[in-house]
Amino acid sequence: MHILEANGINAYYGTNHVLKNINLQIKPHTITAFIGPSGCGKSTFLRMFNRMNDYIDGFRKEGEIIIEGNEIYNKQVRVEDLRKQVGMVFQKPNPFPKTIFENVVYGLTIRGEKDKKKLNEIAERSLRQAVLWDEVKDSLKKSALALSGGQQQRLCIARALAVEPSIILMDEPASSLDPISTAKIEELILQLKEKYSIVIVTHNMQQAGRISDNTAFFYMGELIEYDETSIIFTSPKHDKTQSYVTGRFG
Repeated sequence: MHILEANGINAYYGTNHVLKNINLQIKPHTITAFIGPSGCGKSTFLRMFNRMNDYIDGFRKEGEIIIEGNEIYNKQVRVEDLRKQVGMVFQKPNPFPKTIFENVVYGLTIRGEKDKKKLNEIAERSLRQAVLWDEVKDSLKKSALALSGGQQQRLCIARALAVEPSIILMDEPASSLDPISTAKIEELILQLKEKYSIVIVTHNMQQAGRISDNTAFFYMGELIEYDETSIIFTSPKHDKTQSYVTGRFG
């Protein structure tokens, strides 16, 4: 059983053909890393899973993306519902200029949830899952912008978890963080795998090797190789993959 399938995906920005016939399946409760040089299409592909590219002028796609049995570009699919199912964490922490508490429960309050007890319970659960509760439990009414960069990124993860998604997308979530914060984020990602399926774009080969179960290597819009991470990094089948993971280009 796959939680996510991409079948025959081609994507274009105007006349620029950025993804070329991508086919890929992801199993539940796994961490999948997308690697490859800048501009190879990995972030565009990731953002197709929660339809973030819909807002870009000139973007169009062919093929289908199926999440938990549903084709997500089907006209019947409400993007708001899809984004509850598929959470997103960006490269730079992007907390809202609100309190820590308001940030965590934001997705619930815009859906109309007013039950204080329920909001408090979900906020605590999400912050605990993001390994942030002990650091912020006494300052929930303080501005989220006062947190450190690493704490802000864990807050953004807590915000994504609060709406109970089944998949979490992460677009280079540690690239703007120091090594200690990066280690905390990686530890957290490994813990979250028990409950969620995670897809992460990373430029950091060591990070992909440390945390992912499977790795997809993209090059110039093509999916060159997709396999277990241990195989990609030790005995890849393609010369291009070998060259990239050993640092000969990229």
